Amino acid sequence: MARTWPLIERQLEYKTIQAALDSETADLGVVLTGDPGVGKTTLARYATGSMPGQVRWVAGTESARSIPLGAFAHLVGPTTATDPVTFMSAARESLLSGGDTVIGVDDAHLLDELSATLLHQLAIDRAVRIIATVRSGETVPDAVTSLWKDRHLVRIVLSPFTKTQSVELIESVLGGRLEGLSADVIWDASGGNALYLHHLVEGALESGALRQVRGVWQLRGRAAVTSELASLLEGRIEQLDDDALSVLKLLTFCEPLDLDVLCELAGETAVDDAEARGLIRVARDGQHFDVHYTHPLFGDVIRRRLGIASARRLRGRLVTALLADGVDTASERIRLAELSLDSDQSLDVELFLKAAHDAIALANLPLGERFAEAALAGGGGLAAADLLARALLWQGRAEDSDAVLTAFDPAGLDQLQLVQWGLTRVGNLFWSMGDSDRADEVLELVSSRVDHPALELVVEGMSSACALFEGRLEEALRRAQVVLDSPGASPWALEWACFGGGLARALSGRGGEVAELAERGQAVESKTDGLLRFPAGFGEVLGLTLIGGFDVAEQRAGRYLAFSTAGQFLGWALANIVMGTVDLARGRLRESAARYEQSLAALDTTAGAAWGFPAQIGLVQSYAALGKADAAARVLADARGRAGRYVAVFDPQLDTAAAWVAASQGVTGEAMSLARRAAKSASAAGQFAVEAEALHAATRFGDETAAGRLIELAGLIDGALVGAYARHAAAVATGNGSELDGSAAEFEDLGAMASAADASAQAATAHSGAGERAALATSSARAHRLSAACGGLRTPAMVAAANPLPLTAREREIATLVAAGLSNKSIAERLTVSVRTVEGHIYRACTKLDLTDRADLATLLSGRSR
Repeated sequence: MARTWPLIERQLEYKTIQAALDSETADLGVVLTGDPGVGKTTLARYATGSMPGQVRWVAGTESARSIPLGAFAHLVGPTTATDPVTFMSAARESLLSGGDTVIGVDDAHLLDELSATLLHQLAIDRAVRIIATVRSGETVPDAVTSLWKDRHLVRIVLSPFTKTQSVELIESVLGGRLEGLSADVIWDASGGNALYLHHLVEGALESGALRQVRGVWQLRGRAAVTSELASLLEGRIEQLDDDALSVLKLLTFCEPLDLDVLCELAGETAVDDAEARGLIRVARDGQHFDVHYTHPLFGDVIRRRLGIASARRLRGRLVTALLADGVDTASERIRLAELSLDSDQSLDVELFLKAAHDAIALANLPLGERFAEAALAGGGGLAAADLLARALLWQGRAEDSDAVLTAFDPAGLDQLQLVQWGLTRVGNLFWSMGDSDRADEVLELVSSRVDHPALELVVEGMSSACALFEGRLEEALRRAQVVLDSPGASPWALEWACFGGGLARALSGRGGEVAELAERGQAVESKTDGLLRFPAGFGEVLGLTLIGGFDVAEQRAGRYLAFSTAGQFLGWALANIVMGTVDLARGRLRESAARYEQSLAALDTTAGAAWGFPAQIGLVQSYAALGKADAAARVLADARGRAGRYVAVFDPQLDTAAAWVAASQGVTGEAMSLARRAAKSASAAGQFAVEAEALHAATRFGDETAAGRLIELAGLIDGALVGAYARHAAAVATGNGSELDGSAAEFEDLGAMASAADASAQAATAHSGAGERAALATSSARAHRLSAACGGLRTPAMVAAANPLPLTAREREIATLVAAGLSNKSIAERLTVSVRTVEGHIYRACTKLDLTDRADLATLLSGRSR
């Protein structure tokens, strides 16, 4: 399907061009300079398109460069002049015959000398207005250069689009949101170049690499280079001699490449030539100098020109050179292994095993998969198979991962191999496939056969994480503590214990302890799978938000976002779930919704069954608080359909989410009941912080009974947040407007903006009932300010404050359902009351509001609340 690419306005540059071409100014026009494809010609044509006078366009070309006055030939017409002076005089007369004229010159760097001289003379004589484009990095005739050096023309350097502009352009073309990580990939590949951006997106659409999932556009795989784009880029390199071309060929397989190594392989002269032509750039990194392409797409173009044999030979030369230079670090091993894979050198299984471990630790999973496959094919055995299975499961290919490991008979494995085999299978079965029954069977098998103390601790750590997700917090805490108290615990044992023990502490309200666990996990994270840090990070950040440590939580969440890499969609999704937790707690609801939406879209293409639950719960609450009741209900239904023993730990939070859905539908009585039920469930599970959140939600909905229990919980839960919840609940119970104002101020100071907004709204309602008009105005203004900061709250408290009606809570609830189109019978079933009771409430509501019937009531409520 053909897509329309709109013009991204460059207001500053456009206004500068318009001003320079205005006959009232001293300037004669502008020259636009910039890289190929940044939009020089498009902007020049657009800026002159609305001009009232005559605009005459010429273009410099390679073919016309050898013809005197070739660029102006079609405007000048036939002439009998033979000498340059007469020839230019005739051309000038022809150009000026039409009166006030603007001359547009595209690719002025390609003008022949006579055309450049004519243009220069026209400028000196101020005979015309000029707009010209010049490609950066090209040799430009002196007569053209002097146009801006002598200040006849204003020079505008046209930069590539910013990332924000690029995303806006792509989303306007696609008609939907572009995933953040995909935006990063496209931005990195295009460099903001408008032409490259166009072709990359069109190529990705054509190949199917760019597709829409859950309303979010995702790029999966490399950004495709279309044949048209390849042809454009080849124009930059087709004139190179063999030596300079060899520089680009070597760089295409190893970018960046150490300058000394490249000079040794290709020669200094060739490297200098490529740099002078603007094809490569040299960047200093400490004491080293690294060589990069000036544009990442050059590598793709060069790679298309190479055959298999020459590509293998070039990789082999690079392998030999890098080995001679020394290989000490993880990044160096990864680079060497990647080159070795398809080179003419012999394969080194040990190198591939180490490189696979390095790649997985750094979350470069596609490479980890390739290295592990090579090691397995070379006889790497279970060690290679385990690495391959881990690379596959973290990419969401759960079935493939399990198939790799089920090829091994556990009966023939020693204890170390059994733990290796079993823990990867358990992790895959439990968190990726959602099959807790099979996961428990494998874990029991491993546990029954392992008696080595160090290996027992690894099993204990994994058991802690499994117990946690199955809702057994006490067991999770106990097993994790066994590992944490053992001086000889391995990195794997510690990482799993920090995962299970950290999240268990967070949910139970011991968020003040998570920082210490997080530090212990971070100390060993480089020795385990890179993505394992995200589940542990979620526990750390959640624990901090549940006790009101929002600033530290945001700082910690930022670390996980920074770690997620291009192409690693599961890691990116998990990092955004972690940051979404902070956004939601701070009341940044539109931001949290966007993060959760994109995370769920990314997880939809993986087998991360368990990882999506926190995102779904957070998205339900974000939608509900913003008044998107239908969307919230859909996400809740999907989450309930995926629930099971493998995510039982989230059951109380799921019940709280259901309360938020009811609240967004206007059924506040049901919402309070559901929130109280969620609190009771959380308390029974030992999730005291979750219990406090549920009771606070009930209080925000209008419940007046939560203060006593919240006071008790304030003594059990770390931090200041739950104490603020208790004081808020007490103020709601008494209906004291001043105390509610105090709670709003306290929440705002803590950074819980949505809670502050609701407390202000409740204060406004209380002041209204007491006839305190000045206080009402102050509280209302604060509520609206805070609501706007949250993205526009539509909670029961905000709706009630914005639409003060002389109705009881039950009358308003039923009136809201009437406005939603429900029949009296449906309302009775929803609220578990009789139809006669519903009719009575409707009658009393109509009487208080001086309305004739339920139709008038529906009209009033829908008009006021929608």
